[in-house]
Amino acid sequence: MNELKRVVITGAGGGIGFAMVEKFLSLGKSVTAIYSGREESRSRLSKLPVRLIRMDLRSEDEICAGAAVIEEEGGADILINNAAIAPVQKVITDVSVAEWDDVFAVNVRGMFLLTKALLPGMIRRRRGSIVNVSSVWGVMGGSCEVAYSASKGAVIAFTKALAREAGLSGIRVNCIAPGVIRTPMNDHIPPEELSALADEIASGRLGEAAEVAEAAAFLACEGAGYVNGQVVCVDGGMV
Repeated sequence: MNELKRVVITGAGGGIGFAMVEKFLSLGKSVTAIYSGREESRSRLSKLPVRLIRMDLRSEDEICAGAAVIEEEGGADILINNAAIAPVQKVITDVSVAEWDDVFAVNVRGMFLLTKALLPGMIRRRRGSIVNVSSVWGVMGGSCEVAYSASKGAVIAFTKALAREAGLSGIRVNCIAPGVIRTPMNDHIPPEELSALADEIASGRLGEAAEVAEAAAFLACEGAGYVNGQVVCVDGGMV
């Protein structure tokens, strides 16, 4: 099997995404880091030997333009659909239609559009690996997290269906469902709530971004050649 060298990672400026960038670079991969446009993310990523692409995953035009650049430079061997947003916790009756649509625009529609744009190149080359990042809330659901949970459940269904569709073309599609990870996305959760969550986890602690990155690297690369259509919970035994 030809080695999978070219990696594309969305949400590369976030806690988990940045850890994934560092992990794949350590494996000698060529990394394209896709970020949403925040100056903090650009500055952080620009210190690493990566190709930076700014992309708003709400915009089909920006996704298609970025994918065209990636294809012109050889395409993607590995696609990590990691980017996501999570609204402030609230009961479903307080979630606006705009908030619901925004979560699905980034977490589901953006994943679909970028995968759709890069998958034909993988199929032509008859090799490729896609890793989608869901959440334990997509597996078990979270109170006051209905929009986020629903979007992450959709990521799991997308993964399983696409694995069946693309498998005979030499493409593997798998999913990671992180638990509660120490990242800026969870900064809105009060410390006492995080402590209570940790007490409910079999490992007795929150996860680290680097641990999710390790799982992504395993699923993405050749060593997991017979792993397809799976959801791997990186949650310390939470589910």
